Amino acid sequence: MKVRRLNTMHLVLIMVFISTISSLNIFAQYEDPSMLKEKIAQYAPFEIKYDSTLLNANEKICVEKLFEASRIIDGIFLKQVYSRNPEIKKQLESDPSPEARLTLEYFNINMGPFDRLDHNKPFFGKEEKPLGANFYPANMTKEEFQGWIEKHPEDKDKFTSEFTIIRREDGALRAIPYTEAYKDELTRAAALLREAAKYADNASLKKYLELRAKAFETNDYYESDMAWMDLKDNTIEFIIGPYEVYEDELFNYKASYESFLTIKDPVESQKLAKFGSYLKEIEENLPLEEKYKNSSRGMESPIVVVQQVYSAGDTKSGVQTLAFNLPNDERVRAAKGSKKVMLKNVHEAKFEKLLMPIAQIVLDASQIRYVTFDGFFSHTLMHEMSHGVGPGFITVNGQKTEVKKELKETYSKLEECKADILGMYNNIFMIKKGVYTEEFAKETYVTFLAGIFRSVRFGVNEAHGAGNAIIYNYLLEKGGYEFDNNTEKVSVNFDKVYPALRDLAEKILTIQATGDYEASKELIEKYAVNSPTMDKLRSKLSKLPVDIRPIFQIEEHVK
Repeated sequence: MKVRRLNTMHLVLIMVFISTISSLNIFAQYEDPSMLKEKIAQYAPFEIKYDSTLLNANEKICVEKLFEASRIIDGIFLKQVYSRNPEIKKQLESDPSPEARLTLEYFNINMGPFDRLDHNKPFFGKEEKPLGANFYPANMTKEEFQGWIEKHPEDKDKFTSEFTIIRREDGALRAIPYTEAYKDELTRAAALLREAAKYADNASLKKYLELRAKAFETNDYYESDMAWMDLKDNTIEFIIGPYEVYEDELFNYKASYESFLTIKDPVESQKLAKFGSYLKEIEENLPLEEKYKNSSRGMESPIVVVQQVYSAGDTKSGVQTLAFNLPNDERVRAAKGSKKVMLKNVHEAKFEKLLMPIAQIVLDASQIRYVTFDGFFSHTLMHEMSHGVGPGFITVNGQKTEVKKELKETYSKLEECKADILGMYNNIFMIKKGVYTEEFAKETYVTFLAGIFRSVRFGVNEAHGAGNAIIYNYLLEKGGYEFDNNTEKVSVNFDKVYPALRDLAEKILTIQATGDYEASKELIEKYAVNSPTMDKLRSKLSKLPVDIRPIFQIEEHVK
């Protein structure tokens, strides 16, 4: 049989044909442009500015170096979310079509092709997001992982470490340290941290940066986390590394990389530092039987108010955080506690772009004047502080245990509800202590009520949304909130709201103190629901943005 030889022209035509088919397949993955525009519009653009006059000449160079290091973290996180992310990003960046431009914009918001506001549904391509993200082989099951550990107990620590990924090689599972998995990126980031340290006038910041650079090479973050807690008299407040485990939905073992580059707001930090001195009294004032109170919890809790300069990685994807409470290492928390960092300019963005428009739609007109930035900001502060009070380690049936172990999958929802209800309760306590004026009570109540509808828009199955739904439905039932069927608006009953919220706080704290799993399930099933009036009010918000999309001023300054 005679075989025809292909000449160069034939090969070129074949390659063009393959390329065209490939392009058509890629194009078929794009959503309708109008749908993509609607998705993007869910995030209101907002410029994140900071006051660079707070920095001296050396500190400005230091901030630029830390910004460059943070951008490397974005690349690591993209790899952690999904194995194909780098490939998809490159593909979208090289495609000039309008569909690709819109898809790339939404890809950058979500840090991947999965819609974080729609249960990680893919908006580009058809592959579902693996539950274990890219921390494990995509086709690895829980049973395979657990079975391997049962057969190889010597591998347990490595496999369950926050700082390893799992790969399958020659049919066997292997734990790979982050230092090996992301060696190129971490090497470059460590070099930038050491360069930044040279311009750090503050000795404690210099020490932290040098130790964190070392951690990127050793996979051991304990020493540098301790150094971060020891930052003192610093203008630049910076943290970088692997922390939260939410991206790993398979086991919640693996930590995602993130970075917060911020500078301290000296006036606000001084104003709020005094709250730390009230922690013992806050614990003593909890609506809980004395035998369950724990005076040692939360006593080390520095609070810092900052202006965000840049965020990277895990914290940058999807919905933007208002505050963070780190580190998560229980050894560091036992020795030094944790630090609460409040992002003031992000609060300002969410108040302007989200909370006030929501308030105009859902609240009785007579109470809109009580929606204030101070009410919003102070509640976030007390929410974070309230995570550190109340039951933690408990005794059930004579056995020492922890609240989260006893409440199992209900823990996160109940804990977020506790922090929010105590956020109000403890702010009222601050009024009694003379920190706030009596008039601030109305701002506390009404601003939080408007804020409920910001949180439940993310869904009542999510921990924060569920916690807010419990509060809304419980206080509505007890008369603390009132819904007007004629105006279809909601309001606070100032006479009934405090007894109702105190009652709910006591109920939640008691469930936690006794480790009552069934009672926790029952409370969630009854109140963490999209009730008729909540549904009616939520439906009115469909045209409003759900969150902000930060446009960082520093990206314009440092090209």
